[in-house]
Amino acid sequence: MPRAGWVKPDSDQRLSDHLAIGVLTRTFPPDVVDEVLVERGRVERRNRLLPARVVVYYVLALAVFASCSYEDVMRKLVSGLEWASGRSPQWTTPTKAAIFQARKRLGSEPLRALHERVAVPLSDPGAPDSWYRSWRLMSIHGSTIDVPASDANIERFGPPPSSRGGRGGGFTQVRLLGLVECGSRAIIDAALGTYEHREQAMAESIVRSLRPGMLLIADRTFFGYRLWDLCRSSGADLLWRTRHESALPVEKRYHDGSFASHVYPGTRARHSDVDGIAVRVVEFVRTASGDDEGRIHRLLTTISDPEAAPANELARVYSRLSEIETTFDVLAALQRGRGVVLRSKTPDGVIQEIYGHLCVHYAIRSLLRIK
Repeated sequence: MPRAGWVKPDSDQRLSDHLAIGVLTRTFPPDVVDEVLVERGRVERRNRLLPARVVVYYVLALAVFASCSYEDVMRKLVSGLEWASGRSPQWTTPTKAAIFQARKRLGSEPLRALHERVAVPLSDPGAPDSWYRSWRLMSIHGSTIDVPASDANIERFGPPPSSRGGRGGGFTQVRLLGLVECGSRAIIDAALGTYEHREQAMAESIVRSLRPGMLLIADRTFFGYRLWDLCRSSGADLLWRTRHESALPVEKRYHDGSFASHVYPGTRARHSDVDGIAVRVVEFVRTASGDDEGRIHRLLTTISDPEAAPANELARVYSRLSEIETTFDVLAALQRGRGVVLRSKTPDGVIQEIYGHLCVHYAIRSLLRIK
């Protein structure tokens, strides 16, 4: 029951809606959006009710207001942009069909390019869980996103996993791979594929975002000679888990229990004509509760000096990975809303929406950045 003197507002717009749009325009300023549109050839040749810049922000707003109708999202967006700019231009709410056509004209490339342009590591030196000694901690994570099982989406992304004896209900799924800054949980690069795509192959496309001074953590799913060599060549250091039964001869034992060895492609022996890659091996027993409790974990790292990174410290750094994986999945689920499926029934629309979600996820992490 309203208190005495309260008056019902003229609209259902909330301050939180306005603030959400304000966060988007701060993280993705109009001039940056315009630059991306020019680069991708999406600048209009004539005036439209829905100019490309507005459509970019509309796709971002779809991620913010995932449970709202197309028209409601547009009303929230326009109201938020008016509030953020302090201007109230005359506006006619476009129809759902007009919004569909505007999204189709825009395509997915501007949203992909916008994320690539803006998304960078956020954590300052010394931020909790963001750094190990002088290394910025990064990790690779995979997840899946439910999308409508339209004919076009099935042709592009494959049939629903349930039709192949797996889980996933009646929705087809897109595989998402993210390069994540461990402290801020910001996704600074991403790769998309079908449900059947191997994560090792997908991860090759995010090597471009690795830099010297980073320490990339990865689970045993990602270990392979080719991907390891590509990531190592970027100048970043690596800390990856591999199978405990892998054949890795002890070439030199260090005082901290780790040892020097080499890895080779496939099942090639040491006398192969292919040069092996020098690694340092760290073994530890996981003590945390769970399926892996009491098992020996084997880590490979490019950090050859045990004084620079002792084995027990590297084991603790790797142990954080499970927390980061959980956070990555939970944040993605909460952002879309429990049980919410992407709207688009075309592959390009799906990709556009996913990059809209990635941009919004980055904006949220930027707002909550760790100092």
